[in-house]
Amino acid sequence: MASNKEENKDEENKKEEEEKKSEAPQYLTDSKSSGSGNKPYTNKSKEKYASTARERAQMARGSDKKDKYQTDPTPEGKPSPVEWQDKSVDKSKVRYCTLSIRCDTLLKPANYAEAKSNGKEEMIPSNGIIYATRTVEFYEGEFVFDVLLREVKKNKIHMEFEMTPIFNSNYIQGINNLYEFDGGALSGWMYKVNGWFPNYGCSRYLLKDGDVIEWVYTCDLGRDVGCEWMGGQ
Repeated sequence: MASNKEENKDEENKKEEEEKKSEAPQYLTDSKSSGSGNKPYTNKSKEKYASTARERAQMARGSDKKDKYQTDPTPEGKPSPVEWQDKSVDKSKVRYCTLSIRCDTLLKPANYAEAKSNGKEEMIPSNGIIYATRTVEFYEGEFVFDVLLREVKKNKIHMEFEMTPIFNSNYIQGINNLYEFDGGALSGWMYKVNGWFPNYGCSRYLLKDGDVIEWVYTCDLGRDVGCEWMGGQ
């Protein structure tokens, strides 16, 4: 009887560990080190600014007319979110878009000093460009996240992301070992398409031929990169 109980307990422990693994953030990188002095990828600055969570949420609270995934109505003339579960990818139909990734906001002295205090100065390119603007392929039915995922993997650029079911989208926590909060309490990654910052996650933005995707690092909740709605203006 005792052995049966122990076996059941072992099975329960294994099941719990598997569930934890499935919920853990995902990493994409060519190595388990940063490539700079063999330092591991870290995001220690997240705990540093944990106390500002309420303030940040208040600034980006939006309206009370959100959909079931906490998204405000999109502005007139802008594409509405599309759920990735409702689309299928057609690899027989190749399309093209433009992609870039930059963190030039971290070159500003105050922001650079903050990133340096978090041990990330070596991760900041001298020109602030992580992935130079280029035209890339995608397939009909793919989303912004799909293109980002494929290109960072292809170019061996570190990325950490996590699926957030409440928003039905993957959240980009870090690129090139530059994470949210590395540049201050209001810092992190944002994306815009054709000059507009969507008010929903990158896994819900369905691409169309000719779209221009830009991933930018903000140090001021979007205001320093031209996003008005996020900064509460």
